[in-house]
Amino acid sequence: MPFTLINPESLGAPSGYSHGLLADASGKLLFISGQIAWNEKQKIVSTDFVEQFDRALANVLTVVKAANGQPEHMVRLVVYVTSKTEYRAQTREIGERYRKDMGKHFPAMALVEVAGLLDDEAEVEIEGMALIPA
Repeated sequence: MPFTLINPESLGAPSGYSHGLLADASGKLLFISGQIAWNEKQKIVSTDFVEQFDRALANVLTVVKAANGQPEHMVRLVVYVTSKTEYRAQTREIGERYRKDMGKHFPAMALVEVAGLLDDEAEVEIEGMALIPA
């Protein structure tokens, strides 16, 4: 693995993310633009919050795979939501969808509540960074 997870005991055990990742810069950095729950026709696939999260993450991983990477190469994710209340209410289902695609790999992550996203129907947007081994 081209990085080491950094989780100092003094910060408590993270749940569903890592406090930091120390990357070996011998790989290639991939910067992934914010992805929403669009299909190939750039239409939102569902009005369901969990479905939107699932598709946005799948779209991020599509970019990673197109660059010859794998989910475990993700080093950072930023999740933008229009309702942190809805996110919290569906954490279990979101976690199940996350693990389906990412397994038990938890990069450095942040969750940010925003007033709106590019598409008025979008409730979730995910951007990220991956370190793809050389």
